[in-house]
Amino acid sequence: MKEDSLLLQNQLCFPVYAASRLIIREYQPYLDELEITYPQYIALMVLWEKDGLTVNEMGERLILNTNTVTPLLKRMEKQELIERKRSKKDERRVIISLTTKGRDLQERALKIPEALSRRIMEGPFDREELNALKSSLDKLNGYLSGRNSPKE
Repeated sequence: MKEDSLLLQNQLCFPVYAASRLIIREYQPYLDELEITYPQYIALMVLWEKDGLTVNEMGERLILNTNTVTPLLKRMEKQELIERKRSKKDERRVIISLTTKGRDLQERALKIPEALSRRIMEGPFDREELNALKSSLDKLNGYLSGRNSPKE
């Protein structure tokens, strides 16, 4: 029956969406300690990996449009986690850099990934299954964002 294709239980998008929301809920107590949101956490992770990115580079790494990244970065600047400065070489480009406060959060955030992995492995997944799930999701996200070719 054609209508079966519209059943929520038959959708790929819903379990991915639900898992994302539930995983972020698991992060919340740790992020509350740091006084940041999940989007701020992933933006900080990008900058901890490579400081001094442009707004466009941040958007590419986070798979977010500039009109979504800019308000996020403005809030982070108000919290003194980052600085936004115009490039001296090209005034159109805005460079995002961590402040001391933003860099200091990295040390406090180090426990989060392992704590979340442990929490999930208390349930139905072992480390190998978690790694396989992440690999499959990376492959899907890469394909859908146009960064990877089919069957890569």
